[in-house]
Amino acid sequence: MAPAPSKDQAASNNRANGQKPPAKTWPPLHKIILALLIGSAGGWLAHHFQIPLAWMLGAMISTTVAAMTGLPVALPVVFRIAMLGVLGVMLGSGFAPEILDRLGDWVVSLVGLAIYTLVATAVVAVFLRKIAGYDPITAYFSAAPGGLSEMVTVGAANGGDERIISLTHTSRILLVVLALPFLMQVIFGYTPGPRPSGGIPLADAELFDMLVLTFCGVAGFVLARLARLPAAPILGPMLFSAVFPLSGFTEAKPPTELVAAAQVVVGTTIGCRFAGVAMKLVGRTILASIGSTIILVAGGLLFAVALHPLTGLPTIGIFLAFAPGGVAEMSLIALALSIDAALVATHHIVRIFFIVVCTPLIFRFLPSHLVGRRSLPAPGED
Repeated sequence: MAPAPSKDQAASNNRANGQKPPAKTWPPLHKIILALLIGSAGGWLAHHFQIPLAWMLGAMISTTVAAMTGLPVALPVVFRIAMLGVLGVMLGSGFAPEILDRLGDWVVSLVGLAIYTLVATAVVAVFLRKIAGYDPITAYFSAAPGGLSEMVTVGAANGGDERIISLTHTSRILLVVLALPFLMQVIFGYTPGPRPSGGIPLADAELFDMLVLTFCGVAGFVLARLARLPAAPILGPMLFSAVFPLSGFTEAKPPTELVAAAQVVVGTTIGCRFAGVAMKLVGRTILASIGSTIILVAGGLLFAVALHPLTGLPTIGIFLAFAPGGVAEMSLIALALSIDAALVATHHIVRIFFIVVCTPLIFRFLPSHLVGRRSLPAPGED
């Protein structure tokens, strides 16, 4: 009698047969509580020692260690979605009217960003295929410098290993977020100036302003989802909340305590992704991610140096705008280091759009012998 297929094999068989995988169940409450407690403790400890981006880094490190040592930690994606809305509102509320006059200054750097994304993805895909030993499809969708959720979904649908794609992207974000604040100081000799406040004390918050920001978060997310925009949980609230300061209607900002909680949740979510994954697979994937991250960061630095004289933008700002991390994470680093958050957030939003639209499109036109494309059911045949 043949042994029963594993969960991973079953998921792979479902995809091959055109079936949808079973819906994910909500994790036990004790895992959620433990994850949030560990993440909060790690964030507080990092804040106490004044580590850059303390609440997110501390939560991310502590929950990653907990997950890899086998502690029962888990955090449903709905927590991250809700808190990304908070961060989106925070970023949007920081958009001053002068930003509209600067959009023209970013055209050249945005074109450079598109070129960088294409070149970097191609180089990293070759590295993951030839050096790290990934299969062609998994290597291709693991190589994109962003779009974690979208790349996992599309990559799995095209026959890639969703575990490795997810773990590679998660490891890259983990490495970038950990290293970037310190690299900024080592490479550029950068000493952060006084950090602008990301919000206001909860005790000083006005009810009307909080209602306006809540509306921006909820309405922005719902409409962005309906429009099928990438990075909808942060993009929609950011765009909605940007309208009010740009129009001069209000300068309301979310409470600092809520912003700190959002950072803890974002960091905890990253750490929890390592739960239940075999140490051997984690170690092998992290090694591959270190190599690909070095390629991406070095490429971003080269583009930043080359674009500085063409755009007049600060090299350190372009470098952070090109850094291969998530929108929320890189924007938070910009705030923590007192770097132009609007420049960074705008470039990362455009990068995500470009990756989500172009990566699947380019994949369709790549020769089969390059990506080992598998035969999938045509639309309507499943």
